Amino acid sequence: MTPSSDRLLLAEHPHRRLNPLTGDWVLVSPHRGQRPWQGKLERVAAPPLASHDPSCYLCPRNRRAGGAINPPYTETFVFDNDFSALLPQTSSGTLEEAGLLVATGEPGICRVMCFSPRHDLTMAEMEEEQILRVVNVWAEEFSALSERPNVGHVQIFENKGELMGCSNPHPHCQIWAEKTVPVEPEKETANLRRHRETRGGCLLCEYLRLELKTGDRIVFENDGFVVLVPFWAVWPFETLVLPRRHAGTLPELSGMERECFADALRRITVRYDNLFESAFPYSAGIHQAPTDEPHPEWHLHMHFFPPLLRSASVKKFMVGYEMLANPQRDITPEVSASRLRELSDRHYRHRSSPPSP
Repeated sequence: MTPSSDRLLLAEHPHRRLNPLTGDWVLVSPHRGQRPWQGKLERVAAPPLASHDPSCYLCPRNRRAGGAINPPYTETFVFDNDFSALLPQTSSGTLEEAGLLVATGEPGICRVMCFSPRHDLTMAEMEEEQILRVVNVWAEEFSALSERPNVGHVQIFENKGELMGCSNPHPHCQIWAEKTVPVEPEKETANLRRHRETRGGCLLCEYLRLELKTGDRIVFENDGFVVLVPFWAVWPFETLVLPRRHAGTLPELSGMERECFADALRRITVRYDNLFESAFPYSAGIHQAPTDEPHPEWHLHMHFFPPLLRSASVKKFMVGYEMLANPQRDITPEVSASRLRELSDRHYRHRSSPPSP
């Protein structure tokens, strides 16, 4: 047994890492990641998509599943989800029996946002100006939705790829606005507030300064944003996108900061595609301050949760121990950051010559 006085070697010893945002722990088993890289860099070739698909319910001028006809939009397009998970007129009544059978109505609204009229694009292959338009519309939607009665939180998220449950490849995201602050943002709110009350200042501002000082988990940075693999990452190539300046919501970002955010989104999604030279799946989402009351403790950030581990066909699933105990990972965040850092900002499909082996 290793004495407790021995120095913990993060690159060698199994250990747990704390996520100070949520209070959750992840088990890291780096010795398992030291075995030779056995994953083949398989190219999972999907048939090329057309720029406009007559059967796609998100393409311009097409009929949606709910019967409405999309306008001939040329940039972004936002509409109420035809099959919304939340409804604005839902009763806010409650049910409670013996403290064991508890339910409460949850009013809200779900929106869909198409990034582009092009069916064959993903964010990784969009121009920075196009992504900036997406960022600006995100900010507009957040502002408009946060002013609605019975909206306490606005969640913007994207599921990319069939592996993540995305049934339509047209580039789009969803925006859910609801009365209650959901579980994960609620945990982050509690810990951000606790840090501010007990230590003063912002948890993520302090964390970012520490990461910039060490540099071990930084993927890249620009004048306004830093992209890093968080110390507590659960998914193999998980990243956190952080603004350098303390800002709680997208509308608070300056024009320069929004441009930097667009640049960061382009560069990280290109790197993901380049990692295994495939359309890299992920779930991504922006966490902003809840809209129920002022939240000076909040620091805007974006999570990317990609499931791929060793190739375009080898995934990381949360099963067994992870479902019954807590998350576990083999490849350390430091190794993940190094691999992402070494990748090109130029998309593999647009290179003039084959990439180096």
